[in-house]
Amino acid sequence: MPATKIQDKAEVLRWFEEGRTYEWMVQAYEEKYEITTTVPMWAAFRRRNGLDRRNTRADDLIPWKIRKDHRHLYPVMMLRAEGRLRAGKPVSEAIMKKLASWKQSLEEDSLVVHYDPETEDGFFYIPREERDTDLIREPMLKTGNQARD
Repeated sequence: MPATKIQDKAEVLRWFEEGRTYEWMVQAYEEKYEITTTVPMWAAFRRRNGLDRRNTRADDLIPWKIRKDHRHLYPVMMLRAEGRLRAGKPVSEAIMKKLASWKQSLEEDSLVVHYDPETEDGFFYIPREERDTDLIREPMLKTGNQARD
């Protein structure tokens, strides 16, 4: 096994606690130690050390496999933010304002989010039905935890 590039494990663990991004860590190591690292290296460090995932999976809110070209559309971004909030993870003030407004709009218009990967738009707002108990229309078949293509 090759020697580790990690110079100070306690320092890196502190960075994770502080919520530093992988990109920040790559740049910090280059500047501080003149050592080139990669984002996958930091992700592997996180896994090996049993640290929590950076991304919160909200499978109950996003039960579909999302097409690549749909992954950054507003409805799924708001569902991810709601998932982070429900998981007790930090959500920026700006995103919190957008999320609150979005949820209020859904509530006022009695709508839920529906996803159809076979369409160009992907996400639709459809009338809430009695069976709808959350922000989305539960699909008949869940297609995964947004596995990355």
